[in-house]
Amino acid sequence: MTTLRSDFLKAAKARGYVHQCTDEQALDSRLMSGVVPAYIGFDCTAPSLHVGSLVSIMLLRLLQRSGHKPIVLMGGGTTKVGDPSGKDESRKLLTDADIAANMAGIKTVFSRFLTFGDGPTDAVMVNNADWLDKLHYIAFLRDYGRHFTINRMMSFDSVKLRLEREQPLTFLEFNYMILQAYDFVELARHYKCALQMGGSDQWGNIVNGVELGRRAENQELFGLTTPLLTTSSGAKMGKTAAGAVWLNPDMLSPYDYWQFWRNTEDADVGRFLRLFTELSESEILRLESQEGAGINEAKKILAGEATRMAHGEEAAKAAAETARKTFEEGSLSADLPTLTLEAEETVYTLLVRAGMAASNGEARRLIKGGGIKLNDAPVTDELAKLTPADLKDGPIKLSAGKKRHALLKSA
Repeated sequence: MTTLRSDFLKAAKARGYVHQCTDEQALDSRLMSGVVPAYIGFDCTAPSLHVGSLVSIMLLRLLQRSGHKPIVLMGGGTTKVGDPSGKDESRKLLTDADIAANMAGIKTVFSRFLTFGDGPTDAVMVNNADWLDKLHYIAFLRDYGRHFTINRMMSFDSVKLRLEREQPLTFLEFNYMILQAYDFVELARHYKCALQMGGSDQWGNIVNGVELGRRAENQELFGLTTPLLTTSSGAKMGKTAAGAVWLNPDMLSPYDYWQFWRNTEDADVGRFLRLFTELSESEILRLESQEGAGINEAKKILAGEATRMAHGEEAAKAAAETARKTFEEGSLSADLPTLTLEAEETVYTLLVRAGMAASNGEARRLIKGGGIKLNDAPVTDELAKLTPADLKDGPIKLSAGKKRHALLKSA
């Protein structure tokens, strides 16, 4: 087995970022020869990215810390088509205004993780609508479509999966992989980008870009994917009963973000510390070997480090202090998620509003199971109601289990 020499690939493999690589030894040599620009694309399908995108963002951060240049590609053009990778059905088509608004929300995340500027290793952000919107369709097909065969495109998982499940794959979506491949060629041409990275579901699209660069431009390009991230219990990373774990604070509070990491399964602590923090390997080995109360302290360190990077030092400290007051002192904190009670409302609908249950039915089952409390007193009636008058003496703490809490306040 050949030893890797480049700081980036050595660290990326050691910390668990690498799933597949098109030509690892050749890429390692390229990384040793000077600054390598590399990109990851982010389509603008929502006003915020969620934790599922965080591995990619952290990989760009590691790339920059290793002396190379990150390119953040905003999918202003490809979002109009919709990536079929990993999807059972077509994405909802968004308007140009929706895409622009989503892009504005997404952009804010990256400045917390990357240094942007004009220097050789400073990150840059580009929008593929700048070139895709200007394509002349017939000329584009003549120049680039001839490098793709239907036979080859049908072999990719994103296509096979949809067809095997007898779900329609539109001709619009079928073009996505060609457009993504062309993005790589454009970035190689104008930014000297030599490496495309992304999640494992993007492998086929990335390989297409590598091949198109070789055939159309006679360029040696590389691809690298990260593993599909699931928890030890098999759950998809970044999904909870209450929905996605968003990176923007206006869609998920820093406290709730901190709590998400604090609730990490014991078996995932070491892996998540390697992927989502920059703690040393020796410190991670110490933390992941803890048991009992020690592993809980490790989870708090994970929560603090992850929240600090996403939301800043002050937000991380405030979230940790709120948790300490709530769980260790048993007191109410003004920083807890807050719901306003304006009229009579059932406890189960309040649970749904607080994000503690995904539906009214699930909330009622939680109550019947004895897992819901108001000011630490169990709720026994699944149809129990609260009115603003119940809050005349101050806010009430609504709890689901030991770790999820919200404040109820009157209007």
